[in-house]
Amino acid sequence: MTRRAFEVSEEMGIPVMLRLVTRLSHSRSAVMPREPEKQKSLSLGEGRNWTLLPMNARRRFKKLVEQQGELVSLSDKSEFNRLELHPSNRRLGVIASGIGYNYVMENMRDLEEPVSLLKISTYPVPEGLIRSLVEHVETVVIVEEGYPFIERSLRGLFGIPGKRIRGKLSGELPATGELNPEVVRAALSLKPLTTGRKGTGKQASRPPQLCKGCPHADTFHALKQALKAYSQASVFSDIGCYTLGALPPYQAINTCVCMGASVSMAKGGADAGIRPSIAVIGDSTFGHSGLTPLIDAAASDSDMTVIIVDNSTVAMTGGQPSFASGKRLIRMIEGTGVAKDHIKVIEPLPKNLEANARTIGEELAYKGLSVVVAVRECIQEARKRRRSE
Repeated sequence: MTRRAFEVSEEMGIPVMLRLVTRLSHSRSAVMPREPEKQKSLSLGEGRNWTLLPMNARRRFKKLVEQQGELVSLSDKSEFNRLELHPSNRRLGVIASGIGYNYVMENMRDLEEPVSLLKISTYPVPEGLIRSLVEHVETVVIVEEGYPFIERSLRGLFGIPGKRIRGKLSGELPATGELNPEVVRAALSLKPLTTGRKGTGKQASRPPQLCKGCPHADTFHALKQALKAYSQASVFSDIGCYTLGALPPYQAINTCVCMGASVSMAKGGADAGIRPSIAVIGDSTFGHSGLTPLIDAAASDSDMTVIIVDNSTVAMTGGQPSFASGKRLIRMIEGTGVAKDHIKVIEPLPKNLEANARTIGEELAYKGLSVVVAVRECIQEARKRRRSE
């Protein structure tokens, strides 16, 4: 599908997206590689196509609207959209997309008789294939992850007279959360599968947690101790392993929105009078999008403290190298204009708890911008490194 996406993009002169839902992103399977195709020219061609000044944007949008019929036709003929009409069973038809198709197929063998099935993998929605299915059956079940995009397209404003549509909008499938084979089973009017699990006791919740020995844990312990001097504090955090500081036993952070938002939100909080206003951000996240708001905070010497937890890696997504770590990170912070006297480095270890809490407390008390860098290698990456040595 990735190769075909590139082909369509070249043929139609438009961007083409591959859409993955959570469960696909967390899955794995065998891959059959093919020979790479010969490299084509990388030229973007005429600049008027992609330099979106208002005059070009209007022209490009007009062309995109004109292409819709061709795009729908392409979707109807796509090898990734497949319609199977059951000649004798006109009672039920299923439209499934993405991972939802897998869940339908897992339950198909338990149906009394095969049903008509439309698998949608290419968009815009294939109008011709959908019409063929809808005309063939009395009831349509729509199984799709995320928002009910196909279902809304099919229902329109007033639905389809004489046809029953079951899906997220009708309540047969849950409107929130992920799908799974069991909830799809219910939408297909199948009885729940029997389970071999004994007892009716509720399983204990097992939320994710920081690794044993994680340096972030020691940083949070020091921060919590430093905050005992304040009746109220706002700790704006960011996306990374350290976001787990929101959970017990730390409960040390109040927000997580998007990469870099911790620093910009702390600045906004400080400018609005919040004190202490604290940002907690990782080294790789800081390099990704925390640097820009720190430049802004340094320009106005905002009364806030930024804590950068430098574990020398992009730990949450596989241990990729971080380009904002160690001495380079310190030089980057200095380059934003933060006063050198208020750039402090600590080593988050249990034995340093008192000293680290004292350092953080001193910077919280300072009326201006300060940065505390907690430097200690990720425990998992340290183990990998030792195994390879």
